[in-house]
Amino acid sequence: MEFKFSEENLQKIEQILKKYPTKQAAVMPVLYIAQEQNGWISKEVMIETASVLEMNEEDVFGVATFYTMYHKKEMGKNHIQVCTNVSCMLRGGYQIYDAVKEKLGLDNGEVSTDKKFSLEEVECMGSCGTAPMIAVNEDYFENLDKEKALQILDSLN
Repeated sequence: MEFKFSEENLQKIEQILKKYPTKQAAVMPVLYIAQEQNGWISKEVMIETASVLEMNEEDVFGVATFYTMYHKKEMGKNHIQVCTNVSCMLRGGYQIYDAVKEKLGLDNGEVSTDKKFSLEEVECMGSCGTAPMIAVNEDYFENLDKEKALQILDSLN
């Protein structure tokens, strides 16, 4: 399945490139744009990103596979990330994670059959002072308990 950046996203990339000393230095934000467009980072996305940035495909692959924020497979419409690192763990992160797993009927890395939800247990998301937290796509929810987390799930389309 071929991937090409939309004209709108190519314009966004041109603006991003102005902020960096080289095209290759912009690989992370460009991969993020690609993920927003495609939903995940496929091999075809990495090849197109390398072409646009005039860099080796292997270097793009290295960045895309190193960082967990880039999805290497299709995720659900609502990608739920539950932090279970130290601060979140000490304040109930595993209770939240277990409740979310049970409610969605998903294990770590799984996508629901209707593609509405995906679940991921993650390391620190930088919300230690307001732990525990979850993210739904790009929205962070902090100072949670199990009940609040389940209410958030119930509010999703």
